[in-house]
Amino acid sequence: MFQTLSGRLTGILDRLRGRGALTEADVSTALREVRIALLEADVALPVVKQFIEEVREKAIGQDVIQSVTPGQMVVKIVHDHLVSMVGEEIEPLNLLAPAPMAFLMLGLQGSGKTTSTGKIAKFLVDKHGKKVLMASLDVYRPAAQEQLASLGRQLGIETVPIVEDEKPLAIAQRAMKMGRLQGFDVVLLDSAGRLHIDETLMAEVAAIKAETNPIETLLVADAMTGQDAVTVAKAFQDQVGVTGIVLTRVDGDARGGAALSMRAVTGCPIKLMGVGEKLDQLEVFQPQRIANRILDMGDVVSLVERAAEVINAEDAQKMAEKLQKGVFDLNDMATQLEQMLKMGGLSAMLGFLPGIGKIKDKIAETGMDDRVIRQQLAVVRSMTRQERRDYRLLNASRKRRIASGSGTSVADVNRLIKQFQQMQQMMKKMGKMGKKGLMRQGLKGLLGH
Repeated sequence: MFQTLSGRLTGILDRLRGRGALTEADVSTALREVRIALLEADVALPVVKQFIEEVREKAIGQDVIQSVTPGQMVVKIVHDHLVSMVGEEIEPLNLLAPAPMAFLMLGLQGSGKTTSTGKIAKFLVDKHGKKVLMASLDVYRPAAQEQLASLGRQLGIETVPIVEDEKPLAIAQRAMKMGRLQGFDVVLLDSAGRLHIDETLMAEVAAIKAETNPIETLLVADAMTGQDAVTVAKAFQDQVGVTGIVLTRVDGDARGGAALSMRAVTGCPIKLMGVGEKLDQLEVFQPQRIANRILDMGDVVSLVERAAEVINAEDAQKMAEKLQKGVFDLNDMATQLEQMLKMGGLSAMLGFLPGIGKIKDKIAETGMDDRVIRQQLAVVRSMTRQERRDYRLLNASRKRRIASGSGTSVADVNRLIKQFQQMQQMMKKMGKMGKKGLMRQGLKGLLGH
C-alpha cells in the first residue's frame, strides 16, 4: 500500500544517510521534500504539519548535527515519528468481557465490511479458539444477508437465520439472545452501510449500539479511498463512538497516507488490516513494522511468522534433512513454489525484505511474478512421478506432452528445467558445505565468489 510513499521517503533519506556532515539547511531541505511526499500520499495536512514540526525540532538539535552519523540519526527520528503517528503500541481486540461479547461492525457501503466480518470471525476462531456467531443487520442492500450466510457456510461459522422483513434492531436482539442460549463467545453484528454518511444511518447504528452494548465497535475503512476514509472515520467516531479501525485493501497500490492520518485525526487505534482477498488474509496492525516497511527497512519478523503459519513443521524438517544430504527433486521445487503462494505470493514476500524498494524495478524486469509461479506449478504437475524424481527422463516428446498438458510451451518447460538445475546445484553445494560451513562462509561460499 505504501509503495509510492516508501519510494519517495527512502530516496530523500538515502541522500541524508550518504552525507558525512549535516547542516540545519540540509535538514530543512530534506524535510520540505518529506512534507511534499506525505501530502501527495494523502496524509492529512494537520497531521503533516505536526509531524514535520516535531521531526525538525529533534533533527536540528546539536546531538544530531554534531553526531558521528547525523544522517542515520535523522532517519531514526523520522522512523520513530512515523510509529508515533500510527500508534506506538499494538492494540489487540478486546476479549475481556462475559460471553456473548458483541462486536458491532460499521462502515460505508463498499468498504469491505461484510468480508471483514467473515475474516474477523475466522481470526477469532483460529487464533483465539472462540465460538463465533455472525448476524447481518443489512436489510437494505440486495442479498447482503445471504452474502454473510454464504461466508458462514464457507468458513463453517454459524450465522443467524434470515427472517423476512425483520428490522435491524430486532435482528441484533435475536442474535444476542441466540448467543446467550447457545453458548457463543462472540456475536459479530454486520450493520448496514450507505453510499455516504446520513442521519438515518447514524441513528440506526447508535440504537443498535445502545441495545447490544458491544465490547468492540469496529469501523471498516477502505485504505484506497484517501482522505474520504479519514472523514468517514471522524464522523463515526464523533457520532457513534468507535473502539478500533479495520483497514481493508492494504495490499492495493494506493498512496496510503489516509491510513497514517486515521489514528492522529480520530484518536482511535487501527487494530486490524486486510492484506488480501482470501479470508485468512487479516493481520494485527503493528505500527513498528508498518514504519519499517514504509522506510524500506523490511519486516522479517512478519515474514517468519507468516512462514510458521503456512509451513508444516514436520515437512520443513524433512526438507531440511534432504537438503543436508544434497538431495533436491522437482517435487521439492513444487512444494517450495506452493508455500510461496500460500505466504501471499512473491510480491508479498519481497515486501517484507529490507532494501527491496531499491531493486524492485530490476525484479520486475525479470518477469518473475505469481503468474509465472502458477505456470511453473502447472508444468511440474503435468509430469509423471518418475519424471519429477528424475528430470533427465524428459526427452523432446515428453516435453511436448507436458507443455500440452500444462497449457504452456516447450520453451517454458525448458526454462523451468534450467531454473531447477540451478536450484539443485545450489542445494547440493549447501549439502557439501554442511551447517558449519554455511554459517562460516554464508552466501559468499554458496555463490562461489
